[in-house]
Amino acid sequence: MENATRRYDGQVLVFDADDTLWENNILFERVIDDFLEWLDHPTLDRAEIRAILDDIERANAVAHGYGSKVFLRSLGECLERLRQRPATEAERRQLDELAAALVAHQVELMPGVAEALDTLAARHHLLLLTKGEREEQQRKLDACGLLHHFRAAHIVPEKDVDTYRWLVREHGVDPAVTWMIGNSPKSDIRPARAAGLNAVFIPNDNTWVLEHDELDPADPGVLRLSAFPELLRHF
Repeated sequence: MENATRRYDGQVLVFDADDTLWENNILFERVIDDFLEWLDHPTLDRAEIRAILDDIERANAVAHGYGSKVFLRSLGECLERLRQRPATEAERRQLDELAAALVAHQVELMPGVAEALDTLAARHHLLLLTKGEREEQQRKLDACGLLHHFRAAHIVPEKDVDTYRWLVREHGVDPAVTWMIGNSPKSDIRPARAAGLNAVFIPNDNTWVLEHDELDPADPGVLRLSAFPELLRHF
């Protein structure tokens, strides 16, 4: 979609949280880097091990959902697959230490997010939609200092077409004036468009590989921006 200015009020803006409002996946990437360095596999290189880990994470996301606990489980399964034996107690303690930073890390907002939401909340109706483990996501929501901008904040196990259809029913919104705003083609853009919503794609260089997907460059219902504050030029 061309970046034409809209600026009419009263629309519904639905925001993703992780890697849209604040950094998230880069923390997991740092742990993976530490894991690969610690593992020091004798025959496989980092890219080969990462491909194995991605496959394990993909399966665990379907079976167990998202979040640091599932991520730690995936690291353990990757270790056991590569070592071809159960992890020792010492190895499990090392994995716990590697992943501890995910729980302790403070929420770091993306540049310009707080200021942009101040303005957008005065013009539009804001909702928040995030997926993941409920307790972990709620901790981030409580710490972010942004919840007062949103009419509602929903934590869901998955963001698929049915989730967006439920959101439309739950809030009685008109999809034609409702926009899903996020960094993930797989979870934010494609399913929202399939449910009849418009979408704003704001890429993040650190988006999780399992959230990558192709977008139709000719889709008139997708607005592509390079940074969060650019929303103010359109909404």
